[in-house]
Amino acid sequence: MTTPPPTPVPVPAPAGASAVRIGALVPLTRPGWVDAGRHLLAGMELAVGEVNDTGGIGGAPLELLVRDTAADPGRAAAAVDELAGLGVAALAGEYHSVVARAVAARADALGVPYLCSSAVLDALTDGPTDRIARLAPPQSRGWRAYADFLLRAGHRRIAVAAQPSVYWSSGIRLLRERLAPHGGTVVELDASTLSPAQVCDGLVAHRATALLLLVGHPEPAVPLVVAVRRDPRLAETLIGAPAGQPEFPSWSALLGADGAGVPFLRYLPERPGPLGARVERALRERLAEAPSFVAFEGYDTIAVLAAALRSHGTDRARIAASWPDAAVEGTRGPIRFTRPPGTRLWQWPDPPVQVADRDPAAPDRFRTLHRD
Repeated sequence: MTTPPPTPVPVPAPAGASAVRIGALVPLTRPGWVDAGRHLLAGMELAVGEVNDTGGIGGAPLELLVRDTAADPGRAAAAVDELAGLGVAALAGEYHSVVARAVAARADALGVPYLCSSAVLDALTDGPTDRIARLAPPQSRGWRAYADFLLRAGHRRIAVAAQPSVYWSSGIRLLRERLAPHGGTVVELDASTLSPAQVCDGLVAHRATALLLLVGHPEPAVPLVVAVRRDPRLAETLIGAPAGQPEFPSWSALLGADGAGVPFLRYLPERPGPLGARVERALRERLAEAPSFVAFEGYDTIAVLAAALRSHGTDRARIAASWPDAAVEGTRGPIRFTRPPGTRLWQWPDPPVQVADRDPAAPDRFRTLHRD
């Protein structure tokens, strides 16, 4: 029987102790995915509060310096410069893969360790680096699991409504590679030029049995879902959203019943352990809604960085050197980092991966459809 972790005992920091600063990069305004940013920040703030309630870092309080990336790589890179100048010990966060890639490049150039919370693009860095580590699974793992789900569900003719993006292009390539040996095909429909009605016509013309939304939310994802749901020719067509749009309450608020039954990737275990259950309760209270997997990624990010700061101090080079020594109990399982041959950064190899959807019979409830 697993013994629940003890309740943190508040330990006050010495008077006048200088704060240990972490730079937090999150999308908090559009066109960034604001729901994801809000959940990511809530997880980080909760963990920082718990660190400070148990003595901080060697008696000094831990402090987040938060910067809004708004899904803009240039803005994020400028924030890295600012935060480095403010003396942060490390950088954390970000949800959008293209933005996280810009953060990683600039952080590496400046010698600042960066723990990427939630971005999944495999090529997060141009070359190998010891300064960058990541908690989220690489896109190749998650999207291949999604392709396996499609195959198991009998889908071989797949259409994607996509907007131009390195992240979406990478996802399409991964889907094609996984589906092709099994006779699967992927046709692209340009969501930046086609209307929702034209996308529906394209689905019919290509006899696709599934449409994957590789687009922004709420536009044009919501109009596309509504158009497909209202088209009697597409009554049996599966709508999927691998990037996780249906995870967040705004999806259900905007689409209601139309937003149910849309499979997406999420990075949660089937059942939480004691730490995950405790953090889930605290996050639910903080957010006033069910926390997404992104909120747990935020919490785990700070847990890892706090452990590194406590054991290796605040020197940036020593923090970067700590990745292979990390051994932290996270909300979704034990966290360690590995670096297999050919890998460009330090990666947690074991985050849970599942395909889930909102239950059509109860859209506030999630169903697990496939596990990797």
